[in-house]
Amino acid sequence: MINTESPLNSNSTENIPAGGSEPEFFQCQEAWYPVHYLKDLDKSVPTPFTLLGKDIVIWWDENTDSWKAFVDQCPHRLARFSEGRVNEDGLLECPYHGWSFSGSGECVDIPQQVKGGNAQNSQRACAESLPTIEKQGLLFVFPGKVENAAKTKVPVLDALDEEPEGWLLMDMFRDIPYDALTLLENLLDPSHVNFTHHQTVGNRANAAPLELEVVESGKHGFKGLWKQGLNSQQNGERSTTFIAPSLMWHDINSEKARVITLVYATPIGKGECRMFARFPFKFASKIPSLLIKLRPIWYQHIGQNGVLEDDQIFLYHQERYLQEKGGSSNFTKAFYLPTKADAFVFEYRQWIHQYNAEPFPGEAYPPLLSREQLLERYHSHTKNCNSCKNTLKRVKQLKFLSGAIALLSLASVPLHSYFLNSNSVWIALLETAIPLVFVYVYFRLHKLEKQFFEGRIVPPRNYLS
Repeated sequence: MINTESPLNSNSTENIPAGGSEPEFFQCQEAWYPVHYLKDLDKSVPTPFTLLGKDIVIWWDENTDSWKAFVDQCPHRLARFSEGRVNEDGLLECPYHGWSFSGSGECVDIPQQVKGGNAQNSQRACAESLPTIEKQGLLFVFPGKVENAAKTKVPVLDALDEEPEGWLLMDMFRDIPYDALTLLENLLDPSHVNFTHHQTVGNRANAAPLELEVVESGKHGFKGLWKQGLNSQQNGERSTTFIAPSLMWHDINSEKARVITLVYATPIGKGECRMFARFPFKFASKIPSLLIKLRPIWYQHIGQNGVLEDDQIFLYHQERYLQEKGGSSNFTKAFYLPTKADAFVFEYRQWIHQYNAEPFPGEAYPPLLSREQLLERYHSHTKNCNSCKNTLKRVKQLKFLSGAIALLSLASVPLHSYFLNSNSVWIALLETAIPLVFVYVYFRLHKLEKQFFEGRIVPPRNYLS
């Protein structure tokens, strides 16, 4: 729930809302954006990311014990820092000529400089640093005016700080091949769940009228209430909150449980964003929490990737069709929104239009991707997720071992016949069973391995049931 210090109604002298000071214009640069889960960052290497079309590099400054973000260009010859390293002195070292930089962005060493030179003292020798902050397990970066960073409220779910006890938190992220605007619009539409995600997290048999009502709205977001749930068992208080420009959550609070679906949509570039999904749970009983904890993180991520892919294809094309029809400024004509189930979508698109909140105005979408490219998982998730990356490595090792054992057991059959009693039924059974078991294990592991690389071509909802 929103407190009185929230960005929707901020009277605090310490914090200013995101988006800049112009009342009718939301400046997307003037906001904090999450760029990585802290648990997935590697302190030993620089990590590249693109935020609002600007390439940045994230690296661990051991001298200040904090994460830093620089524009990913060395001031010398514009080489990418992310192709370099964090050197033995804990400095970010450019891969081109070895210039090294402290966490403040100051150039510390120029190897090509003669003894006694002081070119590193020039302002032109400094790397461009962006403000960073750690909150609730996420690293946030502020791409706007540096002087506004400390005053601008970081968008977080206050409930996690106000009531820290008892939450079970599941995290997921993925790079999505469509706009942050499209992702948030989709998430602000709960009525699609039973159809789009039938057989994953929804059931079309539960589809029914859904009345949504916006109760608070302004430049810095809006809040809405649900008059009923997505199924007959979903009782209690239900609300949706959008904190501009990148955060939304659904909050379902009943006697048995409080379930929150929270998502950040961090814009990378036109037609691409990074999604951070968080699922905080509180249960009256301990049993659901125990069951959820038994599921490995990588297994949860495979399932959550499948849910994302349920609507990935048509959303990718939908946003392009909307742009052809005039975008958010013409959404009332491009979309036909006759029911109250579309109230949050209407409010969101109205917010984009009213406050000129398009992060990449006038830019064209990149060339079309194939269906297979849209459903790839390795580059969009696995390689940047510690749990999935490490599990994939183990799966490959076990797969190789299973294949090797199967081949060796088959190759050893002639030796068994020579040294052992070839008429033994038990020997014959073992000679047959061992290769079969390990061949079966090999193919099961191969099937699991593929799930770290690619998604389902046909979503479950399209199978007859």
